[in-house]
Amino acid sequence: MQLERSLTRVVLAEDGVLLREGLSGLLARFGFEVVAAVEDAAALYAAVAEHDPDLVVTDIRMPPDFSDEGLRAAVELRRADPGLAVVALSQYVELSYASDLLDSADGRRVGYLLKDRVVDVTEFVAALRQVVNGGTVVDPQVIRQLLRRRRNPLAGLSPREHEVLALIAEGHSNASIARQLVITEATVGKHVRSILTKLDLPQTEDTHRRVLAVLTYLRGHGPRIP
Repeated sequence: MQLERSLTRVVLAEDGVLLREGLSGLLARFGFEVVAAVEDAAALYAAVAEHDPDLVVTDIRMPPDFSDEGLRAAVELRRADPGLAVVALSQYVELSYASDLLDSADGRRVGYLLKDRVVDVTEFVAALRQVVNGGTVVDPQVIRQLLRRRRNPLAGLSPREHEVLALIAEGHSNASIARQLVITEATVGKHVRSILTKLDLPQTEDTHRRVLAVLTYLRGHGPRIP
């Protein structure tokens, strides 16, 4: 007979060692059991598989690229286990996967909080418990930015992705874009894939998706003439 868990078991993912240790101590003080505290997305996947936690609290930007590794991991973990409670805790509103996370499992047991706007420890702990108990907790600033993005699909692109998309709109190939931006062609390809994903374009052949991306750019900004 399996014993009922007495504490909420937490996997914490945060690359900053001081914040990771501080959060671990804080959660323990308020009755959570931190079963693993890790520093990157790969270790997060492994810790969840090993410990089967009740809650994941994860930063968004982690090694190796410090882009959206933690958020992408959170989305994948929710796809694998829709009942897993997940709270994204970040300094940034990363729009590329935020909607996917908040829409997962009908929006239950999920949260997105901004570190700089957490000003009360007891409210933070209450928000975590609310998520574990089936609720949804989202910082109002995150909601505002998501609403703006839905009005303007280009709002979720990074400055570099805007540059790449503008050059695509001018008819440049990946090789030409790489020369102009002084980056590798492989890096351009990575940016293009990210753009197509963030614009939520249908999964058709890539040439057609590039055309759709250009049309989205033109609707948002109008053509850029060199």
